[in-house]
Amino acid sequence: MAVYAIGDIQGCYAEFQQLLEKVKFNADTDQLWLTGDVVNRGPESLATLRLVYAMRDNIRMVLGNHDLHLLATAYDNKPPGRHDTLDNVLQATDCYQLLDWLRKQPLLHYDAEHKLALVHAGIHPHWDLVTAARLANEVETLLRSDQHAQFYKHMYGDKPTAWSETLTSWPRYRFITNMFTRMRFLDAKARATMNPKGAPGSQPAGYVPWFELPRASADVIIIFGHWSSLPASANYDQYNVYPIDSGCLWGGQLTAIRIDTTPVQWLRLNCQQSHDPAKHQA
Repeated sequence: MAVYAIGDIQGCYAEFQQLLEKVKFNADTDQLWLTGDVVNRGPESLATLRLVYAMRDNIRMVLGNHDLHLLATAYDNKPPGRHDTLDNVLQATDCYQLLDWLRKQPLLHYDAEHKLALVHAGIHPHWDLVTAARLANEVETLLRSDQHAQFYKHMYGDKPTAWSETLTSWPRYRFITNMFTRMRFLDAKARATMNPKGAPGSQPAGYVPWFELPRASADVIIIFGHWSSLPASANYDQYNVYPIDSGCLWGGQLTAIRIDTTPVQWLRLNCQQSHDPAKHQA
């Protein structure tokens, strides 16, 4: 059995299929880890979500911010964003069958055998693996409950910026969600700023990529997506992380790593064009 992890697909269905063919993925025996953001901005969110759902017995997937945005749009009647490409999902006859499965996916997946953690954006540096799993479970439990629609009403926002165990209710859930699904830059006290989205070096003074801070989970290798502008040429091994969102949506690459081998094997598919609607405005 081979185990592959693939970065953010974001509705780039054709490239997703091509990469599965390139790695000779066997849906009967192999396992596939996905960093989340399987939908939105790309042209074929519905086809992508249906394929992932069809392979669900072989899938280990974590939720990304675009996946959560789809859930909020569907269950909280949130207006779609200007660049969203979610209409085909929302209008599908099997929409709520797919979304009921989607909202039951975790924020964190851990493989003890390989000491690998899968998340969308990252793990807050102050959280060891046990703490991270406990906090992820708080939000996961809410998403899987009858109260999940209430969560979407309070999910959006950039505050609080700092972690404390004394946080309660929606601010607590929002901070946990932001760290797992939106985090990029933190300051020396591990306080977050959510606005900068560019490559390291573009952030405000005093902030660094989250994985450059000393972290309580340093003995765990973290596989994450979310940050397509990270330079592929940097040495991330020194931080014990594998960033695998390589910007297929923007005409970059769709990246897979085979994680049941030592060392891991990197496989990349060149994406021929940008699919993001923001790139094609009149």
